[in-house]
Amino acid sequence: MNLIYGIKDKPRFGQVVLFAIQQLLAIMAATIAVPAAVNGVLEQNLLSASAALFGAGCGSICYLLFTKSSSPVFLGSSFAFIPSIISAFSGAAAIGLSVQAGYWGIIIGAAMAALVYVIIAIVIKFCGIRWIYKLMPPVIIGPVVATIGLSLSGSAVSSITSSSAEGGSVYVCLICGLITLAVTMLATTYGKKSLKLIPFIIGILAGYIAAAVFYFIGKATGNAALIVIDYSAFVNCGFVRLPEFAVMLGKGGLAEVNGTYLLTLFAAYVPVGFVVFAEHLADHENLSTIVGENLLETPGLTRTLLGDGIGSFVGTVFGGCPNTTYGESIACVAITRNASTVSIWGAAVACIIFSFISPLVAFLNTIPACVMGGVCFALYGFIAVSGLKMLQKVNLNENRNLFVASIILVAGVGNMSVSFGHVAIRTTACALILGILANVMLSGKKEGENDDAPMQK
Repeated sequence: MNLIYGIKDKPRFGQVVLFAIQQLLAIMAATIAVPAAVNGVLEQNLLSASAALFGAGCGSICYLLFTKSSSPVFLGSSFAFIPSIISAFSGAAAIGLSVQAGYWGIIIGAAMAALVYVIIAIVIKFCGIRWIYKLMPPVIIGPVVATIGLSLSGSAVSSITSSSAEGGSVYVCLICGLITLAVTMLATTYGKKSLKLIPFIIGILAGYIAAAVFYFIGKATGNAALIVIDYSAFVNCGFVRLPEFAVMLGKGGLAEVNGTYLLTLFAAYVPVGFVVFAEHLADHENLSTIVGENLLETPGLTRTLLGDGIGSFVGTVFGGCPNTTYGESIACVAITRNASTVSIWGAAVACIIFSFISPLVAFLNTIPACVMGGVCFALYGFIAVSGLKMLQKVNLNENRNLFVASIILVAGVGNMSVSFGHVAIRTTACALILGILANVMLSGKKEGENDDAPMQK
């Protein structure tokens, strides 16, 4: 890709501020959605959005330090760990432990998942990464990346028609979401150099202004259908507030943790650690094609894994949510053609600052779901297309490759998942496991041996 700013380039300070805010807006919705999802399932206000933002910022800084600022991607709250977080709290309650023990459970579980990353990083350090390429070649990684984007597409469609206020019309939401998407596309395609670097900021502002116009018209006329923004977040929000860190909320609960609970945490977190490793690999393969540099070699998979694993643990200590590299951040790099890690540093610092300033957090919370849905249409689509682009290197005339890619796509798009008690193997994991098994099963067939196969004809 013809980048405007490379990994080591340093844009001007004013540009860095805009780029940082854009990255923050790209990852913000998903980052604060994870604690909201956990709170919704458990029907308790256990995790906070501000703490999740703080944890994401700290986790991203850890990642940048480990990778020596050579990989332009932001870490945010991981959706893959939502069942694990829920298991930490529900598992504690099931054996009579307190909520404080549950907070320590998510921290201990995140440490277990991080240990998976550390062990794999050590193996790669001494054994190289050739075995990973054999285990997960492009015919597997490409469709897995595509399914990550496609599996999120339902969320984008749901968001673009969702109101953040009661009574908001689906049609008004759709108008605001499509305005956001249209302005983002126009800024990216026809905008000058400066506009092409901040299309998401422009798109979100356009959508927000449209929603605000509908809001004031609705208030003036008493028509609730036009009100799609909920400004209640500003009520009694104060100015500066310390985020509710998980380690603070778990004070006094560590002594309750016992062997039974540790086994529950192991079953809930360690399998997901291997799944997120596959996502990590897919994300960095994808990012490598975007920036034109092999990030698995420089800074190296060992460094990226350590940065992701330790960053995820740090994010949990503060925010309660394990982190992971974000496809939204990678899509933002691809669309804006800005791979400067200075922008990621700026976004990480902005995340931390925003988490303390209540009105800023409140403002982010007032961005309507439909507006963020318009942005997600572009972001999730780019993730899916990036994965499909990896398949360009694969010979799909070979039945072996055709079967492997097909199985992954069907499992991913079909949202296949399997649950064993509190442990759930989610869509990406199911697609990855089936793809690896199919590839191993058909590995005895060399390319070119099935040229006359009936299916190929």
